[in-house]
Amino acid sequence: MKNILIICAITLMACNRPSHPPKLINTIHGKAKGLSCEASIMRRDPSDIIKVKNTYYIWYSKRYLKDGTHLFPGDHNAANGYHADIWYATSKNGKEWEEKGVCVKKGGMGDWDGQSAFTPNILVWKNKYYLFYTGAPKPFTNQGNKVTKTAIGIAVSDSPDGPWEKLDNPALLCSDNPDDFDSMRVDDACLVVRDGKIYFYYKGRKWDDTPGHTKMGVAIAENPEGPYLKHGQNPIIKGGHEVMVWPFGTGVVAMINIGPEGLKQTLQYSPDGIHFSTLQSIGVPPKAAGFYRPEAFTGSKKGKMPEWGIEIEKQKDKLPGLGWVGIEWTTK
Repeated sequence: MKNILIICAITLMACNRPSHPPKLINTIHGKAKGLSCEASIMRRDPSDIIKVKNTYYIWYSKRYLKDGTHLFPGDHNAANGYHADIWYATSKNGKEWEEKGVCVKKGGMGDWDGQSAFTPNILVWKNKYYLFYTGAPKPFTNQGNKVTKTAIGIAVSDSPDGPWEKLDNPALLCSDNPDDFDSMRVDDACLVVRDGKIYFYYKGRKWDDTPGHTKMGVAIAENPEGPYLKHGQNPIIKGGHEVMVWPFGTGVVAMINIGPEGLKQTLQYSPDGIHFSTLQSIGVPPKAAGFYRPEAFTGSKKGKMPEWGIEIEKQKDKLPGLGWVGIEWTTK
C-alpha cells in the first residue's frame, strides 16, 4: 500500500507541474536605506513583506552589541539572533525604510521566549495580523549537544503597527522523539493560505545534528491561532536552511539554498503544498530573504514568482544588516 501511495504522489506531481514556468536568470543586490549594516547594531531574519494601503511593512530580529555598558552574558557571537527582540519598519518604495521601533520583546525569566524573540514572519487573516516568531527560554546554551530547544509562537494585532498581544503558549514545539527531524530546532516560519487552511512551513533540525542537515516541514491549521498539526510526511523537503516559500499558480514553490546534491540551489514545486520536486536549478539564492508575496494569503491560486524582497546583508567589520534584493525571471 505504501508503494502505491508513493507512485500516486509522483504521478500527481508529474501531471500538475507548470508547463512553462519562468526561469530565474539574475539576482540584483542593493541597499535597504535605514536598515543597512552597522558596527554596533544587528538586524537579520527579515519577514516576508506585506503592503497595507500604500505602505510596505517588514519585521526582523534586532539586537544591540551591548546591553547598556556590558556585553550580553555568555554571548560569543554578536551576529546571531539569540539575544534579539522583534522590530519593524515601513517603506513607500521597498528601498527606503523607516524603522518604527520594537513590537515584540523577548519574555522574562521562566517564559518560553525569555532568552530571545527572533526570526519573525507575518500572516494576514480576516483583517487581523499574526506575527509568528521563534523563541527560546533561559537558561540558554547552544554548545555541542547541550542545546536549548526552540519553539515558535504567535503575537496578534488588529493593526500592522500593533500593539501586539502574545498568545499564552507556543504554536509549534520541537518533537520529543530525538530521531525526528525537528527534535532540536524549529524555526523560520513561512505562511501560505491554501483552500481555506493555513500552511505553516518551517525548518527543523534533528537532535545533535549540524545546521547543514536542516530540513523543512509543514504544519496545517484551519485557524491562525491553531492548533497546528504537523504533516505525517514531514520532512517534506530534505534540505533548506532558510524557509523561502510562496504560492505559484495553483501550487507552491520553495527556494532551497542548502541540501544534498540535486536539491541545493534549486526551486522546488508542489501542486498540493506537500509533495515537492525540482522545478529548476538556480545560482546562489538570496540570503535568508523575505519576499513581497501579494497572493500569499488570498487563496487565489494565481501566485506569481516574487520580484523583490529584503535579505541579510553583510559588510566587513560590521554586524549583519538588511539589504534589498531584486529577482529577474524570463519565460523564454
